[in-house]
Amino acid sequence: MPAPKDMRLSEEGYRVLHEREGLRLKAYADTRGIWTIGLGHTSAAGPPQVVRGMTISAEEAEEIFRRDCQTFREEVIGAVAGELEQHQFDALASFIFNVGASAFRKSTALKRLNAGDLDGAAQALLMFNKPSEIMPRRRGEHRQFKEGLYVARVP
Repeated sequence: MPAPKDMRLSEEGYRVLHEREGLRLKAYADTRGIWTIGLGHTSAAGPPQVVRGMTISAEEAEEIFRRDCQTFREEVIGAVAGELEQHQFDALASFIFNVGASAFRKSTALKRLNAGDLDGAAQALLMFNKPSEIMPRRRGEHRQFKEGLYVARVP
């Protein structure tokens, strides 16, 4: 297994994360009231700052998404102490993309992972269960991490 510092989001990981996020070219408030645009981009991920009424092109959305993927790749690298399989790395990048780096760094999932408890880490991903509409995505990330199954959502 490679160390996270040597890893990048795989093409399959990129594809499934793209599908999980969905493309929206006009800014919208997500379920927590956070302004979001493109492929799940929020101001917390870096520029551009997302504001009400903002619109972007599909090409801009893709460019921002690639930058955001790099940012969250670096978060996995900085937080995970051990080695990962590619599907685990991809699942964690997706998870961080959704919950944010700060929440990930404080998470039970990371604590268990760094303690060598892969099954416990996979289960802990499911603790991020609010709002309830997020659970199909979370189950998809859980299966991706645990089994290597790349599906966007699991009912």
